[in-house]
Amino acid sequence: MAHTLTLTPAAAKRIAWIAERQAKPAVLRLSVEGGGCSGFQYKFDLADAPDEGDNVSVTNGVRLVVDPVSLDLVAGSTIDFVESLGGAAFRVENPNAAAGCGCGSSFGI
Repeated sequence: MAHTLTLTPAAAKRIAWIAERQAKPAVLRLSVEGGGCSGFQYKFDLADAPDEGDNVSVTNGVRLVVDPVSLDLVAGSTIDFVESLGGAAFRVENPNAAAGCGCGSSFGI
């Protein structure tokens, strides 16, 4: 299983913008928690730095960090930032998800 995660340039740009306004490093932590309408839900937070054991990928100077437990559920995913009439949000394209939901923030395996 590929443990690579991809942060699109659009997502990296948005994270850098948010981090700058909050005077924080451009480090996005993606984690997976139980819950949501499909069993698991994605959680996004700015982090000060990667933790020991985190998977780290870098796009345009922005780091995406994922803990080892969450990584098993999101390995091979692409994280994008999408703006539409319905709003703007980070979206995870997860090849491991067998089911999703209409809101795009939860998934099932």
